[in-house]
Amino acid sequence: MRFGIFTSMGGQTWPGVLDLWKHLEASRWDIACVTDHFMPNTKEREGVMLESWSTLSALAALVPRLRVGTIVLGNTYRHPAVVAKMAAQVDIISGGRLLLGLGAGWQQNEHEAYGIPFYTMRERLERLDEACQVIRSLWKERRTTFEGRYYQLSDAPLDPKPVQTPHPELMIGGGGERVTLRIVAKHADHWNCWGGPRVLARKGKILDDHCAALGRDPKSLKRSANMALLITDNKIEVDQLAETIAKRMGRHAADARDTCLAGTPDQIREQLQQLRSARVDTLFIPSMFRPLDELRRDLDRFITEIAPAFR
Repeated sequence: MRFGIFTSMGGQTWPGVLDLWKHLEASRWDIACVTDHFMPNTKEREGVMLESWSTLSALAALVPRLRVGTIVLGNTYRHPAVVAKMAAQVDIISGGRLLLGLGAGWQQNEHEAYGIPFYTMRERLERLDEACQVIRSLWKERRTTFEGRYYQLSDAPLDPKPVQTPHPELMIGGGGERVTLRIVAKHADHWNCWGGPRVLARKGKILDDHCAALGRDPKSLKRSANMALLITDNKIEVDQLAETIAKRMGRHAADARDTCLAGTPDQIREQLQQLRSARVDTLFIPSMFRPLDELRRDLDRFITEIAPAFR
């Protein structure tokens, strides 16, 4: 398995993010990603939010070993041709270490604040489907002409190309079973989803069905789970973490608990075994549910005491 962190850009400083990523590199994590938002998802719309792409570009140059990525870009924020161009440059800066995570977009308040059209859920997903085609073609082909419903390109070049061949790893984030997972099966190299063994096993079977319908080998897809880490022997603390996730993400209690990589080291090892059985090959730990100083202590314990047995 690969083990990664994704750093919320909310409530951060540039020196703090750089310090954390250098520490992750030194302690031998595999991947680190940034989130992609412009403001907190609150009524007040107040609070620091670092911009994802410019931050990632700097981190790609200053942290030389980690794979670096986005988890995940909102497709509605940028034209996919622009994303393909920026991603190629970050892949070049990083020497071929980019993981490009892309999603349909969901945070309504920042669309409204900045005058970015939010569209219906159906249209956001249709746009994501076309965006994946645009990005992959620009990365691979000398010139791209595309006549979609939402995006049109005319003999468009992309030069220089990314370092990775045939192209950087394209990850689609989301768990919508009827449409999103079909888009994953059509276009993605990597599927990312919030949840633990129970959620990933159930949705993974649905993804397999989409792959079968499209004639794709489901084993050709990497699969990653996002789970909040807490090393503790106190069940009350685990329940409190699950309540926080349920409240902040609007999740049912069972799904929120499944999203907790929490308990004693042995209990966490058992969860990782279950993830592996669900064919999850990458685990991402988010930074946003616990104070960073507390989380860093658990990150260090996890990567030294628990992760080695699963690599």
